Amino acid sequence: MRNRHSFPTRADRVLAEVEAARDEIVAFTAELIRVPTVNPPGDFYRDCAEVIGRQLAKTGLAVQYVEAEGRPEHTAAHPRVNVVGRGEGAAGRPRLHLNGHFDVVPPGDGWSVDPFGGVVRGGRIHGRGASDMKSGIAAAAFAVEAIRRAGVDLEGAVDVSGTVDEESGGFAGVAYLCEAGIISAPETGYAIIPEPFGPARICVGHRGVYWFDAIAHGHAAHGSMPHLGHSAIDDMGALLEGFRTRLGPELAARLSALPVVPGLSRRPSLNVNAVVGGQAGETTQSPCVSDRCTATFDRRFVPEETFEEVRSEIADLVAAVERRNPRRRFRIEDRMVVHPVQTPSGSPVTRALSAAVAKVCGKPAELVASPGTYDQKHFARIAGVEHCVAYGPGPLEEAHQPDESCAVDDIVASTRVLALAVLELAGPNEGA
Repeated sequence: MRNRHSFPTRADRVLAEVEAARDEIVAFTAELIRVPTVNPPGDFYRDCAEVIGRQLAKTGLAVQYVEAEGRPEHTAAHPRVNVVGRGEGAAGRPRLHLNGHFDVVPPGDGWSVDPFGGVVRGGRIHGRGASDMKSGIAAAAFAVEAIRRAGVDLEGAVDVSGTVDEESGGFAGVAYLCEAGIISAPETGYAIIPEPFGPARICVGHRGVYWFDAIAHGHAAHGSMPHLGHSAIDDMGALLEGFRTRLGPELAARLSALPVVPGLSRRPSLNVNAVVGGQAGETTQSPCVSDRCTATFDRRFVPEETFEEVRSEIADLVAAVERRNPRRRFRIEDRMVVHPVQTPSGSPVTRALSAAVAKVCGKPAELVASPGTYDQKHFARIAGVEHCVAYGPGPLEEAHQPDESCAVDDIVASTRVLALAVLELAGPNEGA
């Protein structure tokens, strides 16, 4: 008599289907990379949504395309089109939502391959979005497809979505789906976002961000007689020096308990994104003393800091720089505020992924947090889905870099992990 333990389990069958689909997973990733969904401005969103939608339909999900009606980003030239595949499940069990954004940042210079070629070379797939995060979308889609091919009937519902504009805040993407009630607790109980952290890492939160402009107001005068004016650019230089010498060391001395990677990002930071100065309202500059200078700042803060403290600290420093010269005058304008988020300790999603990582990768999962924000903020803050993590293939360090790539083995490994996690969170309770 054959031992019952010699029969393949559900998990074994699913993992075998993932491996059998290796070439399809890579081909789907390449197909996504070849759609140049560059944001800004938001090119080819509908095309990419339809590519994803066709794959989700093959899996048996009910596919709908959701346009971000009413959002200022949603225009005739650049429509914001999201795609959602809805699964069927037993009433009373929370839905599991797998979400990935398909917009990518502009490719920039320095590439040795076509950034939208989806070239596979040396065991890696190359192109803009290979890491961040079209390989993750492929892993999510084929994790659910492998379960279907293995003949496993899920009891809990699993949804898969591809969304827009994460690179610019996600307000026409995940935020829109949350505001529309398409993603909403308690119906949606769990969420996994396959952002690039690698097959053995689970991301359980992210730092906060405060983007703001500091605007220096000067007094124009002829460039040959600068003593008759007051340079806004000079004033901005004084403010930048104040941030560097006074605030910079204070931020470097703070260390968060949140396990942010890379290690230096466990400390709060302040980056100057841009500085523009000259004559206010003029595109062509004339020989004048500058009467306007604007600097855009990116302040990342950790859970140990409140936003009120962060904003007050900036305001105090600006006021101190103003006091050193009575002619200096600055104005602060907020651009965006995102508060830090953290997945609850012991979350069922974290447990399911940790067990899957141990089985697939042969080592314990590493719990990390992201230095930058991603769409977990919308799942948590708008939809109320606390049990949300990021888990997906790709090296975080290659995101937004020239020659961005992702190892094929990592895509397949992450697909295996996601499939096992889906089985744990939405699968049948008993049997093999």
